Amino acid sequence: MSILLDSPASERLQNMDTETKKRAPLSQASLKSRLHCRSFQGSSTRGICFEEVSQWSHSLEKLIASKYGTKVFQAFLKSEFSDENMEFWLVCEEYKKIRSSFGMKSKAKKIFQHYIQAEAPREINIDHKTRELIRRNVKTAGAWCFDDAQRIVYGLMERDSYPRFLRSDVYRAFLDSI
Repeated sequence: MSILLDSPASERLQNMDTETKKRAPLSQASLKSRLHCRSFQGSSTRGICFEEVSQWSHSLEKLIASKYGTKVFQAFLKSEFSDENMEFWLVCEEYKKIRSSFGMKSKAKKIFQHYIQAEAPREINIDHKTRELIRRNVKTAGAWCFDDAQRIVYGLMERDSYPRFLRSDVYRAFLDSI
């Protein structure tokens, strides 16, 4: 507890003037949560707190919105030999940020060869119809090119991998460590 009391967050709260305290009243639970978050900023999980980790259990969206959540989820998927789905999803998110048409065409072709085409090194589990649609989309290489496959992969992770992750020793151990 002395770590929490000596933290910069605790000092800032003690130095707040009376009027500021009235405008922004903090419940004891909220204060404890904020102090708890600040106390972990010097540890190996720099900047992460129990509150953030517990949010991961609310939805896959919240899990992958967190930099740490994504990394922990990827480690879990790797342990189950199914990390290609998350890897593909992340590559597609990066692909959408490309602004040059040449860059998009080049990257779309690489993504297709690596994840989509039959017998690809990191082939994702999508149906033939979607695979053929993407084969055609790659020729024009728009930001939406992989949207259908991304939606399928997200659904698979949400229904299958994510619930297993929440029950896993990996998630439980991480939750207990902070």
